[in-house]
Amino acid sequence: METWVVVLIVAKLATAFRNRTTWTGGTPMETWVVVLIVVAVIALIVWGIVSMVHVLQEYERGVVFRLGRVRGRPKGPGLIILLPFGIDRMRTVTIQTVAMNVPPQDVITKDNVTMRVDAVVYARVEEPVAAVVKVQNYLFAVSQSAQTNLRAMLGKYDLDTLLSERESINRELHGVIARVTHEWGVQVLSVEVKDVDLPDDLRRAMAREAEADREARALMISADAERRASRLLSDAAAILSQNPQAMQIRFLQTVAAVATEQNSTLVMPIPIELLSLIGRSSGGDPGNGRPAAPSPPAVPPPTSQTPQGPEEEGRPPERGNGRPG
Repeated sequence: METWVVVLIVAKLATAFRNRTTWTGGTPMETWVVVLIVVAVIALIVWGIVSMVHVLQEYERGVVFRLGRVRGRPKGPGLIILLPFGIDRMRTVTIQTVAMNVPPQDVITKDNVTMRVDAVVYARVEEPVAAVVKVQNYLFAVSQSAQTNLRAMLGKYDLDTLLSERESINRELHGVIARVTHEWGVQVLSVEVKDVDLPDDLRRAMAREAEADREARALMISADAERRASRLLSDAAAILSQNPQAMQIRFLQTVAAVATEQNSTLVMPIPIELLSLIGRSSGGDPGNGRPAAPSPPAVPPPTSQTPQGPEEEGRPPERGNGRPG
């Protein structure tokens, strides 16, 4: 509208210039009016040239509308010439990969665990014309689609699956969002679940479970080590039993290892043969070096008595007279 107003003013001024009259008094036109007309025409030409020339970067594409209709394929990059005075209008679209952060969403898993999950979506415009014509704001539309599908997709899994199989969930979520945004000319490159915020009580329960699991594995490893060590000690004892002198050498090595440390313990090695000798001198068993067990008390032999006849069994005993017989 403004362009046609300027054109009408210029035409009226040109008519007045030909008539050499003013609009009011009919006197000859002054020189400053001619200068004003020339300046206006030059400014109009410069403005038209400037509005015709556009430069697009390598990562930009331009969707041109001529009188409201799309002009086929997008323009760019480089120098673009458009018709002035609003005949051609251009919408610039970037084709760079955009990383969109999905706000944290409240998700209820299959096993009724409430958590907050956020994600990131990597997308780029593949068809600029469709991204401009078919959707009003393609970035906002992709973000809303990601939020909706994130809640719906994670609600089908339980907590353990969500924490352990995150890569497969990312691939499935990417496929769902990509099918929705394909009609808008937007290609979704990848979708990744970034953070899973669990409640505090659930975190403590999982920490206790993990600690108990680690302790159980530690006990199993310790028991297996003890079993293998006992087998090796059994083999070593069998080897040492074949050569008694090896036991003495091993004993001396142990004494040397104890003596190297700075401690107040004094170790006095005593040969086993000396203990056997002490056992023999004290009347003990010479075989093991220990004192003999105490012998049981002697039982006196039974005394011999004269048997009594049958006729004397019923006779009362005779009393003595107090005199020696």
